[in-house]
Amino acid sequence: MGEMRDGARIGAWAVVGVVGLAVLYGIGAFAFGGAMWITAPFRGEVDKRENNVASGEFRQTTYEEFFDLCVAVQNAEGTIQVLQEERKAASETRTTQIDQSITALKVTRIESVNDYNSKAAQEHRAPFHDKDLPYRLDAGAERTTCTN
Repeated sequence: MGEMRDGARIGAWAVVGVVGLAVLYGIGAFAFGGAMWITAPFRGEVDKRENNVASGEFRQTTYEEFFDLCVAVQNAEGTIQVLQEERKAASETRTTQIDQSITALKVTRIESVNDYNSKAAQEHRAPFHDKDLPYRLDAGAERTTCTN
């Protein structure tokens, strides 16, 4: 009977050892994985709050860049209008020069519109797009308004 007791004692220690290892494994899994899973929503909010999207200089420059591009489109439109008025009373030589200038300004205007629209669609610039500016400019429009 003593041998049976010794065998039972060894078996009990083996079971306790296996259960102890399982408990340690569970604690380790929770500590290194489960705790991260449980705190993920909180950590995500903190990360989002603490995440600085670009430097202050980039934010300011990008914010102003949208205004500058929109104004560049308006400037080209204004110059085209002035040249068209001048063309009515211009000589034949001057008319040719005006036509060339108007063509160049139309190309510049389209490039500015495309540049504005391209930058407005960029995800890293979108947060710095002023709410009063249009989201996109229309290259086919005769007049551009830089406020909504």
